[in-house]
Amino acid sequence: MSQVTPAPAEQIVEPRIDLGGALDRRGFAWALFEWARNPYYILVIIYLFAPYFAGIIGNNMLASGELAGLDPEAARKVANAEGQATISSLVKYAGFVAAFTAPILGAALDRGGRRKPLLAVFLGLLCVMSFSLWWIKPDGSGMPIWMGMSALIIAAICYTYSEVTHNSMLNANGRPSSLPAISGLGLGLGNLAGAIIMAFIVFAFAMPALMSWPVSQPLFGVNVLNGEHQRLVGPICAVWLAVFSIPFFLYAEDGGTKGANWFVAIRNGTAGLARTLRNASDNKNILKYLGARMLYADGMQALLALGGVFIGLYLQWNVVELSAYAILASLFAFGGGIVGGWLDGLLGPKRALMLEITGMIATLVFQLSISPQSIFYGLIPNVQLWDGPVFNTLSDVVYLSSAAFIAVTATASISSSRTLLVHLAPKERVGEFFGLYAIAGTVTVWLGPLLVELFTSWSGDQRVGMSAIGILFVLGLIVLTTVDSPRHPAVDD
Repeated sequence: MSQVTPAPAEQIVEPRIDLGGALDRRGFAWALFEWARNPYYILVIIYLFAPYFAGIIGNNMLASGELAGLDPEAARKVANAEGQATISSLVKYAGFVAAFTAPILGAALDRGGRRKPLLAVFLGLLCVMSFSLWWIKPDGSGMPIWMGMSALIIAAICYTYSEVTHNSMLNANGRPSSLPAISGLGLGLGNLAGAIIMAFIVFAFAMPALMSWPVSQPLFGVNVLNGEHQRLVGPICAVWLAVFSIPFFLYAEDGGTKGANWFVAIRNGTAGLARTLRNASDNKNILKYLGARMLYADGMQALLALGGVFIGLYLQWNVVELSAYAILASLFAFGGGIVGGWLDGLLGPKRALMLEITGMIATLVFQLSISPQSIFYGLIPNVQLWDGPVFNTLSDVVYLSSAAFIAVTATASISSSRTLLVHLAPKERVGEFFGLYAIAGTVTVWLGPLLVELFTSWSGDQRVGMSAIGILFVLGLIVLTTVDSPRHPAVDD
């Protein structure tokens, strides 16, 4: 009789338990990766390139004559709304792809081969797409709009894939009790790097063109009138990523299985994903938490991704003003992780997270109360404060001050979210639920941009479009209130 060879047992890489903390060489290398990668999101997606690209969409609409029957102010408002809706649509399409593929990737990573080569592929594509943004010119003589949109979508997908892959390596680069500190350090370094590059753009190009200071004219012959300083962030972020990701590849622990077959891993990962979801349903408490996170995290991502487009078009801020807002937000975000950790210890992670989400809701309501005409929904009229080139009205200054609140609350919520999962997950299944946690962050990433796009298109008003984000925050907060959280974490020091 022939013998049936049993199928080999599925291999899942167990996290190492002999690792150190955030300042250990491996833990710090893992955190430094966000110093290398996160500036792309901060500069390209949020503050500088996306408003520039949205402005091109709006200007093309104006130039087409489609809005010829409207007065100039109304036409500009409609064109700006179209630009915001287009950027929302790009984020939405990238989110759709991530929703259907990133969960399978995350499950396969636990069963596949070496992760660094795969991550290098994602980063290589991200660098190429980021560098190509230089050729998106306002006069249409460079890369066509459709190619620019494609580059942004591909880059967004690669950014998500790199995030899932990088997160899957966290357990392999620090002991369980150090994971929040390592994660928080990465968030802080990423925001600090974004602030540094932003400051360079401002002082080297934008301010010399605006006020001939600190040098008489932009460095390297950059033509600010042609948007070259905003297009330049693509190549800068590409080179920055390529250079500063080197320490990660040299010193961070891979965590994968050498020689494993990725095709088998994808097949087993898909089956494992189904099992993980079934196991998660046995723990309704964690399932409710992950459902809450899908909602409020998607709202936060939409607020961050579309906030720069909103203020750039709605308040008509120039690059210096946008950059000042971004630098202020990045510096406060650097301390947001520390605030989140402090609130976790003071209130417990669930109460801390509820407070942080409430803070984001309050900040959104406050920001949407500011218009070029008034503050607090018409209660206080806007006035001119000075004749300078930046922040010359009360609305500008008040909106600028809100950067600190959204930066602290958003970053602290990321820190508290990860800590809460450690509190909720059974000690022997922390790694498994961190994988499910990563999946929960990708499944509905398209929902916020879709709501903003729909609300903006239906109303023709940017403020109405951005208000849709508040729905996700409120729903997430309501679901979070039903989660039971123990005071002490499942993972001991």
